[in-house]
Amino acid sequence: MIGGVIFMLGMIIGSFLNVCILRIPAGESIVHPRSRCPKCNQAIAAYDNIPVLSWALLGGKCRGCKTPISPLYPAVELLNGLLFLACYFAFGLTTEMAKWAVLCALLVVLMVTDMRERILPDKVNLTGAVIGLVFSLLTPVADGSAMALAARWFAFPPPAAVLSFADALLGAAAGYGFLWIVSEGYFRLRGREGMGLGDVKLMGMVGTFMGLKATLLTILAGALLGSVIGTSFMLMRRKDSQYELPFGTFLGAAALLVVFFGRPVLKWYFAGLR
Repeated sequence: MIGGVIFMLGMIIGSFLNVCILRIPAGESIVHPRSRCPKCNQAIAAYDNIPVLSWALLGGKCRGCKTPISPLYPAVELLNGLLFLACYFAFGLTTEMAKWAVLCALLVVLMVTDMRERILPDKVNLTGAVIGLVFSLLTPVADGSAMALAARWFAFPPPAAVLSFADALLGAAAGYGFLWIVSEGYFRLRGREGMGLGDVKLMGMVGTFMGLKATLLTILAGALLGSVIGTSFMLMRRKDSQYELPFGTFLGAAALLVVFFGRPVLKWYFAGLR
């Protein structure tokens, strides 16, 4: 019962994410005006805006002008619903679940926007970073890096909320700093931009939610995903090896994997170091 409610909530929010994906890159308001058909400009009625179901009942077309509606819309709604449901099963009905559900929603917006427009809007990245820092005060980041540093510098450990906030800052610094160094190094070596600052800011935002260790794992996983998929894609497109790949989409997908599977991987890795 609760899972069904969480799933529906995720799809409803997914419908709003579609608005963000379309309007934020265009510099438009995400709250006004109401959703409209981009072809005939007819306002979409509430009964035609039910996530996934309305698209299916209308045959994937606008009720007014019959212009085809991209399947991306229901795909985003369904994906966000499934991610919210996965957060519920993984973390229970807790503040931690809310934290990861919010990160999932932010990542959906950024992944799809990067895939469509090849940009990662500052409005999403910076807003997400603030939200991540706030969540660090409400539920522990549980990275442990700040505690390890505090044990060296202080006779008594700082309050848990302070350590969690510090872990969020360390994660942001690691995500932003590591990719900035890579981006700057590539530019100096090759004389052209190999990675946009949007990717750098994306990982800074992710770092506020995850902390240091999981952020570095995300970068590693994103690089592996990008390498495998990018190489396969370029082999299929042999004529154009300079095709610009949406690295932010790979980083976002990697972050989603780390949200649900990162803890056992990190536990296994650090256990092997002892």
